[in-house]
Amino acid sequence: MEEAMPMPPKPAKDIEQAFHRAVAEHQAGHLESARQIYRTVLQAEPTHAVANHNLGVVAVQLSQPAEALPCFLAALEADPTQAQYWLSYIDALCQAGQDDDARQVLALARQQGLQGDAVDALAQRLAGPLPVAGAGGEAPWPDSDSVSGAGHAPAPGEIDDLVSLFGRGRLGEAANRARIMTRAFPGHWLGWKMLGVVLQRLGNNAEALPAMRRAVQLAPGDAEARVNLGVVLKELGRLEESVASYRQALNLDPNLALAHGNLGASLHELGRLDEAEASYRQAVKIEPKYAKAHGNLGAILHDLNRLDEAEASFRQALKLESENVEALCNLGNVLKDLGRYADSEATIRKALEVSPESVKAMSSLAATLAAMNRMTEAESYALRVVELDPNSADAHRKLGDIKYKQGAMGESQASYRRALELKPDDFHANCNMGVTLSDTGFPEQAEAWLRKALEVLPGSAEAHNILGVVLLELERPDEAEAQLRQALAVAPNAVGMHGNLGTILCHLGRLEEAVASYRRALAIDPMNDHARSNMLHCLSLIADIDALRLFEEHCRFGELCEAPLREHWPQFTATRDPERALRVGFVSGDLRNHVVASYFEPVLAALVRHERLSLHAYSNSAVEDATTKRLMQYFAQWRTVHKVPDEALAQLVAADGIDILIDLSGHTAKNRLMVFARKPAPVQVSWMGYPGTTGLQAMDYYLADRLFLPPGRFDDHFTEKIVRLPANAPFLASGDAPPVNLLPALDSGHLTFGSFNRLNKLGAPVIALWARILRALPESRMLLGAMRDSDESRIVADWFAAEGVSRDRLEFHLRCDMERYLALHHRVDLCLDTFPYNGATTTLHALWMGVPTINLAGHMAAGQTGAAILGHLGLDDFVAGDADAYVGMGLSWAGRLPELAGIRAGLRERFAASAPGQPELIAAALDGALRVMWRRWCAGLPAESFEIRREDLQGNARGTVK
Repeated sequence: MEEAMPMPPKPAKDIEQAFHRAVAEHQAGHLESARQIYRTVLQAEPTHAVANHNLGVVAVQLSQPAEALPCFLAALEADPTQAQYWLSYIDALCQAGQDDDARQVLALARQQGLQGDAVDALAQRLAGPLPVAGAGGEAPWPDSDSVSGAGHAPAPGEIDDLVSLFGRGRLGEAANRARIMTRAFPGHWLGWKMLGVVLQRLGNNAEALPAMRRAVQLAPGDAEARVNLGVVLKELGRLEESVASYRQALNLDPNLALAHGNLGASLHELGRLDEAEASYRQAVKIEPKYAKAHGNLGAILHDLNRLDEAEASFRQALKLESENVEALCNLGNVLKDLGRYADSEATIRKALEVSPESVKAMSSLAATLAAMNRMTEAESYALRVVELDPNSADAHRKLGDIKYKQGAMGESQASYRRALELKPDDFHANCNMGVTLSDTGFPEQAEAWLRKALEVLPGSAEAHNILGVVLLELERPDEAEAQLRQALAVAPNAVGMHGNLGTILCHLGRLEEAVASYRRALAIDPMNDHARSNMLHCLSLIADIDALRLFEEHCRFGELCEAPLREHWPQFTATRDPERALRVGFVSGDLRNHVVASYFEPVLAALVRHERLSLHAYSNSAVEDATTKRLMQYFAQWRTVHKVPDEALAQLVAADGIDILIDLSGHTAKNRLMVFARKPAPVQVSWMGYPGTTGLQAMDYYLADRLFLPPGRFDDHFTEKIVRLPANAPFLASGDAPPVNLLPALDSGHLTFGSFNRLNKLGAPVIALWARILRALPESRMLLGAMRDSDESRIVADWFAAEGVSRDRLEFHLRCDMERYLALHHRVDLCLDTFPYNGATTTLHALWMGVPTINLAGHMAAGQTGAAILGHLGLDDFVAGDADAYVGMGLSWAGRLPELAGIRAGLRERFAASAPGQPELIAAALDGALRVMWRRWCAGLPAESFEIRREDLQGNARGTVK
């Protein structure tokens, strides 16, 4: 109801001038000045009806309805015949929350003869709040000047009876009375509108819809009737129609705040987030005290990942309604996402104090407790929510979230499936189902669920981000990049999304762009260990990277991410017995069908027979494939820890009594270096997964061999002390490998060079050097056998074309299964290695198939891998010290085909005699190395470099410190 403007004064002559001044100030909007002057007038004439009334109006306009009540009452006592005084008094009672008093005063006013459309509207307003789906406001009633009745109108008593039934919650009787009214007065808007609102409250939206439409027909100028129609259409799921109805209402009354708010709710559900935000902002601009609109605006901002703004909106909503349970829960959820867990828990517990059985509050608290890793408490709340509301999709989804955080992937997926049975268009359930399937090694299925999530909420940065990661798993990085760029267009400050884009660009071989993306992530969050770790791996692929700069970048990782943890490193209580059995832990995300597992398993199978070692696995992956199941049998204890936070995992390692903890990842995917940064074990070692330092002071040793890291050459590139084994890792050939064939060049008359490395190891500098060889040998050809798709082939062909090598000299093959991949080596005479990041597994596979690789030894550890592999097989003649020597080596072998053919025929025998071909030897050396490390720790000595030589491994494999 609109507030009345000041009425014309009727003062006594001696205060007339003061009263006119008050009215002038009031009409000019100078409310405090007007209030002071009205009070001056009333000091002189306390019973002045108009001054009392206008002073009350000022109080209402200043949002102080309680102060207005005695003013309006004084005005009524002075002149009870003024209808406006009654209306203002009743309105102020409503605003002060005194609805029962307002109803009594309204009844008294009617006894005094008060009637008319404004009175009817006020009576309907006092019927109580009516829900608006998605907005939580009241289904409004028309003002007196916005309706046009047709035919006879119901009597005031009939209206009172209907309103009374509704107000007392007797909705069934109210519906019957409303039907009677529509039959008695079919051309009057009131009965239809009441019928529609009552049926909506009863949940009978299908029957409410025709009543609402009839009300709109009878009152075409009634904006609020169209809002009510929009409410019912929204609840029926007819969102576009509800949007149209709200827009029609706003054409009639652009300042109807509730219409803007409800429009925002429909647009939000349609996924049109920018439009929804604009609607909510217009609603609160018109009505700053519209608490629900502030709350809904916060929900939009939360969805858009604008967390600070979302927090501000929720706090504004709570400033207006301090015990609003929904706003308290939503604020708690935002605080959780901001990492302010204690504040989040306190806020949500306040909601539970207001409403102890609130499903939303218990569900929100479960999510916050899960984020704090208080999983048992979280699960209990989530289960209670499902018990209270078993048909709630949201409840099952939240339980699925808890199970996911516990690492119970099967139970998590079961909960998500139940949620989607109940609500197929649940965005978060679709999205989270995709995440669990991706985590458990089913990216194709994950893609389908994530695309469904984007159908539900097309503008979701979260879904675009996750879909991008899944598409990268599916080796579709171009599509993945497009998804990440869409995500960042919505959430430009999302650290993880910048990091994921960097990883995609790295896979595409666009290394400088990838590093720039990682640096954008780190500019937002310098302490983000994932982004920094991924950047380090990417930097090591760049051809002209300076070795010292690369080492400094790794050390910076340690200084930023590890340094704050050092003061909390534990004081170990392990028994310092140098010869006792040792508990050795291995931490890896690759204990599955992965190249690291192919190196690790042969050593593990031999190491398990060493009686003084108890082996423990910490698998940082949800995937459990055939390789995983094979590896499990070698360990005394297996823990799947991909959902265990760093601090909790460090505590778990300590509780397991691990003596020596070994990292198998370095700065590659799924690493847990931040666990090692907490120093949970007395001795910590990095091995196998990454050709470089971790940059951590907490990492004591790095395992290598003297060919990979020659003594004294790379020691100052590592924070760890280098321990050298006879070989860094073993290699056992695939059972799918075909026999070695004759040298193809003997038949073709020309050399065919080959490469099976991925695009991100190639790059223009590598192609330029290869092209020098091909130009110098015009009959030679090049086979590239690791192309993801035709686009990658085109990129590489363009690089060659820029160097003067035509497309017809290149042969491209897509990635394929192991058997066909190995068979492609039958068409290759010599492989050409990449730099600065050499091939490793590809070089070993080629050698097993009889194909040597020409290598350019690098100035960093990652560029020494190829030379080490070739050196173990006595193939030092294939290692070049510089670019010219690399080219000369390729040209030289073109004239030595019989010699090359002989080498090809004997490579498998060389493997058998080499250290990489003897996993038992490497296992014995590792056992000896671990014992030396442990003895030094027991003696209180610092870590120091040493070597376990092949000749030292007679008898008990006791290592000698060198």
